[in-house]
Amino acid sequence: MGQCSALFANFLERVMKRIVTTLAAAGLVAAFAAPSSAYEAFHGPLGVLQNNPGATDGYVLIAPQDSKSVYLIDNDGNVVNEWKSEYNNFYAELLPNGNMVKHARIPDAKPGVFGGTSGLVEEFDWNGKKVWEYKMYTPGKEVSHHTFEVMPNGNMLILGWEYKSYDEAVAKGMDPNFGGRCLFKDGIKLGKEHVDGIWPDFIREVDHNGNTVWEWHVWDHIGTGPDQIDINKFIPPVMSRAYAGPDWTHFNGVAYNPRTDQICVTSRNLAEVYVIDKKTGKITYRWGNPANYGAGKAPAGYSDDGDQQLFGPHAPDWTADDTITILDNGNNRPSGNYTRGVEIDPKTDKVVWFWGPGAVGAPGGNFYSAYQCGAQKQANGNWMITTTNNGHVVEVTPDKNIVWEYLNPISQDTVYKTSNNHGKGGGSIHKALRYAKDWPGFAGKELKPVSQLPNWTQILSEGSAPMPKK
Repeated sequence: MGQCSALFANFLERVMKRIVTTLAAAGLVAAFAAPSSAYEAFHGPLGVLQNNPGATDGYVLIAPQDSKSVYLIDNDGNVVNEWKSEYNNFYAELLPNGNMVKHARIPDAKPGVFGGTSGLVEEFDWNGKKVWEYKMYTPGKEVSHHTFEVMPNGNMLILGWEYKSYDEAVAKGMDPNFGGRCLFKDGIKLGKEHVDGIWPDFIREVDHNGNTVWEWHVWDHIGTGPDQIDINKFIPPVMSRAYAGPDWTHFNGVAYNPRTDQICVTSRNLAEVYVIDKKTGKITYRWGNPANYGAGKAPAGYSDDGDQQLFGPHAPDWTADDTITILDNGNNRPSGNYTRGVEIDPKTDKVVWFWGPGAVGAPGGNFYSAYQCGAQKQANGNWMITTTNNGHVVEVTPDKNIVWEYLNPISQDTVYKTSNNHGKGGGSIHKALRYAKDWPGFAGKELKPVSQLPNWTQILSEGSAPMPKK
């Protein structure tokens, strides 16, 4: 249970004591006493682990990545709506009219080795009927990935990768011999996949008729200035040959600010968040890794982060105060791998809030996911923080206490009470999103439970825990 906090460890101990008590009453404690048997029968509880005063009264949207259904649950783990699709999920969110939009993972979409490849956006009404889709996949040319942003006018900003040849990269200034660059004229084999050229990011705005109304391309902003992206800055090949080669920038989150007409995006591989002026297309602000443009010190080995602040960031978003929230994964951080939520103010260039190691209620260095993850600041100041690899979600108050905790029990659209031999846990979640009860999309909708996920706060309060069935 590498993701579990000290609080969760205590919780697990209480659960185990309850289970042993139940087994003893049934005369089965001897069979459970052997450590190996205990491990095989019960790795750890899944579902709702904490639901405390201070948790937002509302619902949480869950899109397990190895599943085709998207689930809306209440704080007790009751499923109040489910949307079924032909394709597995990558990311999902609700619209103000109650519809659900998801980034679907087209099987065998290429390049598939970068992580985040999707290819299709689907919209479903409240009753599960598909009402719209936009395919953004042309083999060998472009593919959508990771997340999208629904704008106030209903248009959608979608992240994409686009193909550029080796020769085009050289013409743009790429030095194939610099720093172990893994970009070759005849391509590169990554796992079972052969990838040609380089795949920089772009952002596309589409309307509901599928028309492209605006685009922004990394390829148009290559250079060494503070408002440009240096094609010769990349993750060293000792960490990833893909990132040192065709998967260069690896954007993974996009958000729009209607008050300022600005867009923010995060680059996992360049360890930065960028603010783009939508009208001019210029990068007007960047934060996280000043060494990328000669304005700071790069990390220099063990425990020396240099001036770098972000390590593999994801999930940028704007707040009502025009600050930016980010999930900082902490991957390959010299001072130690740990994941944290960060809020920065572009006007002051300062961190105004964070939650991670050292914060009250934070779980220490073992709250960590090397990939993906999400952060959402709510209107009441609470944060929803998702670490992807075990589908671990916590709600944190402004004073940094955990008030709600969830470990995803859904894997391949099957619900498990514990993480046993079906895998290390439930399916990964890119980013769980909380919606308060007064969310406009819930008006006139029936929000009665249709099924229930495991709720260990209730199980513990009932006096004895039942034997896990799965």
